[in-house]
Amino acid sequence: MSRLITSRWVRLALAAAVVTAVVVAVLRLRRPSSARRPVAVPEPTRAEVASKVEAWPPAPILGTPDTKILRGYATPARLPGFLTRRPAPRPPLDRATRRFLTRWGAVACALCLLAVGAQFLESTVFSGRGHAGKPVVGRVPEVQETPAPVVLDADCHPAARRPHLRARNPKVTRAVNRQWVRIERWLRVNAPRTYGTLAAPARPGTIAVAEAQMGLRLPEDLRASLLRHNGGGVSLLGEDPLDVRRIRDSWRMLCEVDGTDDHLADETDERSEWWDGRMIPFTADGTGCYLLVDSVVRDVGRSCEDSPIGFAPGGVRVKSYYALLKATADALETGGRIGYWRPRVVEGVLDWDVVGSP
Repeated sequence: MSRLITSRWVRLALAAAVVTAVVVAVLRLRRPSSARRPVAVPEPTRAEVASKVEAWPPAPILGTPDTKILRGYATPARLPGFLTRRPAPRPPLDRATRRFLTRWGAVACALCLLAVGAQFLESTVFSGRGHAGKPVVGRVPEVQETPAPVVLDADCHPAARRPHLRARNPKVTRAVNRQWVRIERWLRVNAPRTYGTLAAPARPGTIAVAEAQMGLRLPEDLRASLLRHNGGGVSLLGEDPLDVRRIRDSWRMLCEVDGTDDHLADETDERSEWWDGRMIPFTADGTGCYLLVDSVVRDVGRSCEDSPIGFAPGGVRVKSYYALLKATADALETGGRIGYWRPRVVEGVLDWDVVGSP
């Protein structure tokens, strides 16, 4: 048997089970016979059973009420008269009252039905949903501001025309040459280096071509001055004179920068702008400022970028190019000044100082 069961622990478990079974069998056989006999219990008598049954219903804990207490509970309670008194029957409503209540009741019902119907109609029709049940969002029209129309400066966009040689005005030519003689004489003595830079006269054909390209006529005094000295040399109020080609090129450049008529949009005078195509620049300071002459009014002004034209260069009014040329000759000969500009000579070169208010 031990050969069939190879596990030691299984053999020990079987041996323990056999020993346990033998011990249990021995103990059962050694039990005494008195323990195995049932004890006879006598049955109780009827009297004993009756004595053990309790009476029903049980007696109250607070005692059994007597006749007097029961009589008190049997007496009806005394209630106030307004609780026991029955109200008198109301008389029926008369015919007019019933008709009034009926009519106004019908009106109230009609108003209720109307309110309910209106609410239903509003929720059905104006619920913000389309046929597909999706919210309907109304489009708000976009308000686009119409930009102000751009008005081109007609003076900056002249029509093409052929150059035209104009005859000189003898009176203007003599007056301009007279002032140049005074200036040249003073420069020869006091500022020889500046005198040596005086330019040669411009050619009338060059002036005619520039006038045709700009669509403007140079004032007679400016034209006569260019026909004596074509720019260069004498500075006017601290700025260098321009020759004919530089006058035309500066005019074109300024028209490219601002070739519109802003005064038409804000109802201001075109002379209050910083540039207008009817102006003719004849000097430049190299920083964007120019002395110019109005081809219509003929007075002299000064323009700097983004600043209105000022028609009081040096703080004084100059009514024409000839007036500026004469004031320059006077200032050189007398040592005076033009507004707050005073001429001086530095190593043979004419220069101008700002000396304050005139």
